[in-house]
Amino acid sequence: MAVPSTSIYLRLKKRISIGKFQEVKLSDAAHVLVEDKTIERQLKNMVVYKHRQQDGNRCVIDLLQIIDLIKRRWQHAQIEVYGDPQILVMISERVGKPRYLLLVICWLLLFCGSGLTLMNFHADVNMKDTHIRIVELITGEHVDHPLWFQIPYSIGVGAGMVLFFNHIFKKKFNEEPNPLEVEMFMYQENVNTYVIAEEIRNRGKRERQSVGEEGYD
Repeated sequence: MAVPSTSIYLRLKKRISIGKFQEVKLSDAAHVLVEDKTIERQLKNMVVYKHRQQDGNRCVIDLLQIIDLIKRRWQHAQIEVYGDPQILVMISERVGKPRYLLLVICWLLLFCGSGLTLMNFHADVNMKDTHIRIVELITGEHVDHPLWFQIPYSIGVGAGMVLFFNHIFKKKFNEEPNPLEVEMFMYQENVNTYVIAEEIRNRGKRERQSVGEEGYD
């Protein structure tokens, strides 16, 4: 089907998740915009990938694969692409039941670990003597356990951490991302980049091996 005046705009997604042996339609892999709504519906329903057992739990859909599929049907269409040149497809297993015992164990480990970290830090900087000295400068009296100063200080440390991470349970104080979210985003971006590069490298090896086997035959 030739559509000389058709312009197709695609914005590829960075990462998608599917189930085993599931098909990926173009609407799952990219945002599609076409003036002709009939062509747009056909494009969105076009299958660009179907999971196979040998693909493992991840694969990469390349932009050129999508363009080739579109050009086979709409030869004269003009394709404008925005976004990343590859899409990382993660094949997810069935979601199991939440393991609350493991959650509690992890929570206790993190709680105790962070508590020990704070205590070791205060011991290293000799925080107790610092508090005693500050109270002595304020009141003029030497007190070995200035609880009226230490208790608000401890509460302030916890409140400061809550404000720093901008999150308490499921509630956020504002829409600004906290440092942990930024670090997790950067980590996920680096993982996606590495996985895509590794999949492309492995695909190239497989293609070279298949070409070598055909040449040998």
